[in-house]
Amino acid sequence: MTEVSTKTGEDRSFGESGARLSYGSYLHLPDLLSAQVLKSDPPAHDELLFITIHQVYELWFGLLLHELGDARDRMLAGDVYNPRQRLHRSHVITRLLIEQIDVLETMTPQDFLIFRNLLAPASGFQSVQFRELEFLSGAKEPAYVDRLSHATGAERARLLARLDEPTLWDGFVRLLAEAGFGVSTVEERRAALTAVSRDRRSFGYLWDLAEALVEHDELWARWRMRHVLMVERQIGIKSGTGGSSGAPYLRTRLDMRFYPELWELRSHL
Repeated sequence: MTEVSTKTGEDRSFGESGARLSYGSYLHLPDLLSAQVLKSDPPAHDELLFITIHQVYELWFGLLLHELGDARDRMLAGDVYNPRQRLHRSHVITRLLIEQIDVLETMTPQDFLIFRNLLAPASGFQSVQFRELEFLSGAKEPAYVDRLSHATGAERARLLARLDEPTLWDGFVRLLAEAGFGVSTVEERRAALTAVSRDRRSFGYLWDLAEALVEHDELWARWRMRHVLMVERQIGIKSGTGGSSGAPYLRTRLDMRFYPELWELRSHL
């Protein structure tokens, strides 16, 4: 039975006296800190940096999927406050992802080449969570599911589910419809967005959400640009370890927009 102090009413299982949970066990630190396994032998000094950066990216990707998925679900349910909070948090995280590239660039091209060949055919292109983020944000490209042949059955199922489920844009359009706007065609949505932009006293919550989506889009465009510059700085125009064309392929993604109708609106205001 849990011992309770008769003086303070505090449960003594809370804190070190309980000895039921520790910082390390809660965070599974033994597993987490043993996951940086180098391929180079003798160990290349910068391989630990390379592994750590990409593992941290995947942790942040998981949190972004959690936040953005909730923002989408809440918009679909008619919530107009919490999605803005979720999107704001995702903006802060994405800025951090952009800044992490600065850490990776402390590795020189020469130091990367010491272990780069050991990575093939692994590649950042194979990040399932990254593709999930793109699908959730609206950039649904079914061809990527087939190209990720390394994916496990569970990962493939997640990607297929993302292709079928609503996007953040779908959630926002649902809010426009609930506000009484027509949303069936591009023209109707453009008229709705124009009306929202001109009456922020009545529709400020919709305008703020639209701007939050634009910021989400812009930050990922910045990440793609920062990423391609980093790749060019490290390996020039060499092919990627996974077989892609490397930087030339990444440059084809620079003009992608998650919410083109929100960008096009600027031309109609």
